[in-house]
Amino acid sequence: MQNATITVVLGVEARPNQLEPLARAAQTQGTHLIVLLLSETPALPVYSMGVGELSTYSLPAGWQADVDAAREAVEKQRAEFSQYLTDQGASADVRAVCADASALRNTVARAGLTCDAVLIGTDLRENSRLFEDIVHAALFETAAPVLLNTAQAKVGLTPQSVFVAWKAGIPATRAIRAALPTLRNAREVTVALFDPISISAYDGENPGTDVAAWLTHQGCNVAVQQYASGGEDIGTAILKRAKETGADLIVMGAYDHSRLREMVFGGTTRSLIEQSAFPVLLSH
Repeated sequence: MQNATITVVLGVEARPNQLEPLARAAQTQGTHLIVLLLSETPALPVYSMGVGELSTYSLPAGWQADVDAAREAVEKQRAEFSQYLTDQGASADVRAVCADASALRNTVARAGLTCDAVLIGTDLRENSRLFEDIVHAALFETAAPVLLNTAQAKVGLTPQSVFVAWKAGIPATRAIRAALPTLRNAREVTVALFDPISISAYDGENPGTDVAAWLTHQGCNVAVQQYASGGEDIGTAILKRAKETGADLIVMGAYDHSRLREMVFGGTTRSLIEQSAFPVLLSH
C-alpha cells in the first residue's frame, strides 16, 4: 500500500513494539499511521433514592476516580506510542480516546472515512464485545476495508501469496478493489470458489474466469481454483485451503448474508472474524 493512510485501532493492553512491522512499512512505503488507542470508561452506575419530585440521584464513591485513572493510563500509553514511532522514523498521528462504547465506535467510524484501511489490533480481542463493536463500526460505517490479524504478521502489509475467497456479489468485489494495490505486488494470487454454480445467474458458465481476467489485466499473477466443500463449513474450508496454498493474506467480502442471520446462525464472515491465525482483509 504505497503512500497509504492506515487507521490502526488498539486497546489498553497494546504495547509500542507491536507496531514494528507497520513502522517499517511507514518508512519504506510512505505509509501514514493514524493510531487510535481506545479505553472504555467504567460503566456509569446511577443510583436513585426517593420517589417522584423528591427523588435524588447519586454516583457511587470512587467512580470518578476510576474514570480519571483510566484517562491518565491511556494518555501515558499515547505518549509511549508517540515516542516509539518518532524513534522509528514513522509518519504517525497517535490519539488516545477514553469514552463509553458508543463514543469509541463513533471514533473508529469517523477515522475510517478518511483512510485507506482500518487495521484492528489483536489485543482488542480480550474484550470480545468491544472487539465486535469496533469491527462492525469499521465494516458498516466506513468505506475502508478492515484488516485483522495483520499488525504483527511477518509480511505485514506486503503479502506475497494472497488467497481471494470469491463469491459473486458487491462485498467480494469491494474487497478485491480495496486490495488491488496489494494484489498487484503479490507473487501469486489464488482466486478460490467454493461449490460454484456454473450458470450465468450465479457464478457464470466458467466460474472465476471473469475475475481472473480482470485481475490479470491489472497486472496480477492469478490462478483460479474451484473447491468442493464436502458439506464442511465454508469458513473452515477457506482457512484450510488458504493454509494449503501458503497464503499470507485472505481477501473476502463480508456479510454477503444479512448480519442478523450470521449473528443468530453463524456464517463465513463470523468464522473469519473470530479466528486469529490468518491475516484477513474484509470489505462490506
